[in-house]
Amino acid sequence: MPDPVLLIVVPLGFSFLIPLFGLISRKIEKFIPPIVLLFNLILSLIFLPVVIRKPVVSSIGGFVHPFSINIYAGTLGVLFTVVISLIGFAVSLYAIGYIKEGATQKYHMLYLLLLTGATGVVLTADIFNLFVFYEILCISSYALVAYSGDKAGVESASKYLIQGSIGSTLMLIAIALIYGQFGTLNMASIAQNIKTSHPIHIYVPLILFITGVGVEAAIFPLNAWLPDAHSSAPSTISAVLSGIAIKMGIYVIIRIVYTIFGSTDILFLLVVVAVATLLIGEFSAFSQHNIKRMLAFSSTGQIGLILFALALGSSNGISAGIFQFINHALSKSLLFLSTGYMICRTGSMEISALEGMGKKMPVSSLAFTVGAFSLIGLPPFVGFPSKFLIVKAALSKGGFLPIVLIMIVLFGTVIEAVYFFKVIQVFYFKESKEPIERREAPPIAIIPLIILVIMILAVGLYPYIITGVLNNAASELLKRTVYIRGVLG
Repeated sequence: MPDPVLLIVVPLGFSFLIPLFGLISRKIEKFIPPIVLLFNLILSLIFLPVVIRKPVVSSIGGFVHPFSINIYAGTLGVLFTVVISLIGFAVSLYAIGYIKEGATQKYHMLYLLLLTGATGVVLTADIFNLFVFYEILCISSYALVAYSGDKAGVESASKYLIQGSIGSTLMLIAIALIYGQFGTLNMASIAQNIKTSHPIHIYVPLILFITGVGVEAAIFPLNAWLPDAHSSAPSTISAVLSGIAIKMGIYVIIRIVYTIFGSTDILFLLVVVAVATLLIGEFSAFSQHNIKRMLAFSSTGQIGLILFALALGSSNGISAGIFQFINHALSKSLLFLSTGYMICRTGSMEISALEGMGKKMPVSSLAFTVGAFSLIGLPPFVGFPSKFLIVKAALSKGGFLPIVLIMIVLFGTVIEAVYFFKVIQVFYFKESKEPIERREAPPIAIIPLIILVIMILAVGLYPYIITGVLNNAASELLKRTVYIRGVLG
């Protein structure tokens, strides 16, 4: 069995080898990310059935506890690695023809670094390395948002950088407080000894961690950077930011809350924050006339929904939250990619400029429609079983409050449906002011759209394909002792 550290080392190594390949031919460098991410996807799929039976733990450098730096390939981490590799592969295929201008070599390097950071975040068992990988992801994101080099992009990246730096500082303070108490950075070792600490010494770093990570996760009120960053970045980067990057913040929150701190007292606060994030995101998206800003605010709403399910504290709730994580990763990536060439063709991000796209770009329009229907939660798409399981998990808690909360969540879904149907109406039921000329996206951009549509339909029609994996991942979060034994032996 190969070492899971390869999932980090291979994309990291090739990100720095891209300039060398560029010396041979500038045409080669754009094919490196798809090849590397396809390798990671295949390797992750090989690991998945293995780690379901027993987690794979790798110790880097041969050092033993408490000095070892561990990679923990459990069901949750490897499942997220599959999603990261799949979305990363699809977006990198799209970028082959889409990214033609500017410093393309630096784009592909930063793109691989971003995905290396995301992969490291979900696999590391060391809290300081969690911070390091998280910073790799964030810094790459800042640079890629400013890739176009125009005023809007640089301004958006600067706002993102400032807010992200504040969040990173809070994370680093939290890590320092934890290290000062326990004298170790090993997540399992901290989890093993957390009960020996006074509650105030636990909650201060926990709140600092959640607040710091909440910036990248785009939870309210820390999401101010998101709409500007999405509207200024290339559509491929918007797809990765929404499909992968912001969810790494949610992963860190649940790993910290459930695995390290084992703190269920804070879950109600997370539920309140989640519902507020959902409503703010959906209402903000509803009022937008810019397609990318609308999709950005929609991501904020979806993050609220994912956090709501994960904060229910039950196995069913966590499984449903991870399911919605997968739904949003597939659907929102598809939405941003399908609008990429629409914006290129019209030269505008205004929704009104997309009139008649159903005839001009039928494949891209259909892909957008599938992604929108899946996010809304319509059958037979993957969003239907994921949202159904969230409702079921909330109602199984019993009592009046969960019923009220789920009604609020469903109200947010209605708002979501309204603004997505408004865009679809513009595509198919409004005549274009210009003569209809079919000019679809190039074939290399259509392939990833088809891949994502097939995945959305396949998992939507046969959700039991992944429900067992989801239940196992939820069990990993709730059973802290299994994680501790797995890492510490």
